[in-house]
Amino acid sequence: MIDVILKSMLIIFGIIAVVIDIKSRKIPNLLILLMLCGWALIIIIQVFISIEIAVIFFSESLLGFVIGGGVSLLVYIISKKGLGGGDVKFLAVAGLYLGIYGILPAMLIGSILAGLTGIGLILIKKIKKKDSIPLAPFLCIGIIATVVIL
Repeated sequence: MIDVILKSMLIIFGIIAVVIDIKSRKIPNLLILLMLCGWALIIIIQVFISIEIAVIFFSESLLGFVIGGGVSLLVYIISKKGLGGGDVKFLAVAGLYLGIYGILPAMLIGSILAGLTGIGLILIKKIKKKDSIPLAPFLCIGIIATVVIL
């Protein structure tokens, strides 16, 4: 049950991130904070229901946070900010929701879709090679695909 609630909340937060990212090209810290608070609330409630399940979810979530945040931070540093800071924070917190087994597939699917879209837009001359596109829509698709598959 906790799994379904967390994944549903992540999809809702993801859709909000998509709308904001498309409009402003940023994922605001307030949204990240709300995502953290929502996750923490569910985990705290789960502690009172079953501490064993809460501990399992917490540890898997923490590893997802480290992987999502770590991989995206590495890309951010290597690409010299080719990935936005909001995307890094969003992926770290998404890792809390998806856990160790869900964050990497979501990131991979989202990144491949973003890359293919970027190449397509360059080929049809809608953007130039140095231009950027908002990443949140693709990450959200990756998250939704991962939730449906897993």
